[in-house]
Amino acid sequence: MEHLSGFVLPNSGHNRDDEASKMGMWLFLFTELLLFGGLFIVYMVYRMLNHEAFLLSSFELNVTLGTINTVVLLVSSMTIAMAITAIQKGDKKTSVRLLLTTLGLSLVFLVIKYFEWSAKIHHGLFPGMDFYNNLPKGEALFFFLYFIMTGLHALHIIIGAVLIGVVVHRTRQNKVNQEKYALTENAGLYWHLVDLIWIYLFPLFYLIH
Repeated sequence: MEHLSGFVLPNSGHNRDDEASKMGMWLFLFTELLLFGGLFIVYMVYRMLNHEAFLLSSFELNVTLGTINTVVLLVSSMTIAMAITAIQKGDKKTSVRLLLTTLGLSLVFLVIKYFEWSAKIHHGLFPGMDFYNNLPKGEALFFFLYFIMTGLHALHIIIGAVLIGVVVHRTRQNKVNQEKYALTENAGLYWHLVDLIWIYLFPLFYLIH
């Protein structure tokens, strides 16, 4: 406790630490938005210049798998939000269960993405492969951007899953609890950003008209 002008301020140090960690997370998320924002601008420019090629290339993508992954991430956003609410109420067991559910959904997303990527690689659409090298310029650009942007997003999914795993571990150790749950909130913020990015990636690549 700290004393200030005769008043007692419980856990004021923890409060400052929590606010600092949240501010740090928001700044980090801002840099991530700049990164993907730049990629989205590059995509839109090339799409305008190669509209027909991008449209034809999009038919190679599996809309059903993309839709399933979209639903998976939306549900995972809900479960991590519920996990934050649970820890705020002091229900650690429910919070951990919901965090593990979010982890499971992230694994489902990555497994689906693995099969989707494998199909594209099998057909020689990965940059550098012989079939890819013989594609028209516009189609080659589409698949280059597809692998770069969805691959970068998948990397963020993995990072988010690791962060959630850390939260689960610390919650079980009681280092994250009803009084100190900023780490859970930060994990939630990061995960919501990952979901938001996919909400833009999905229509840009899969639902071109």
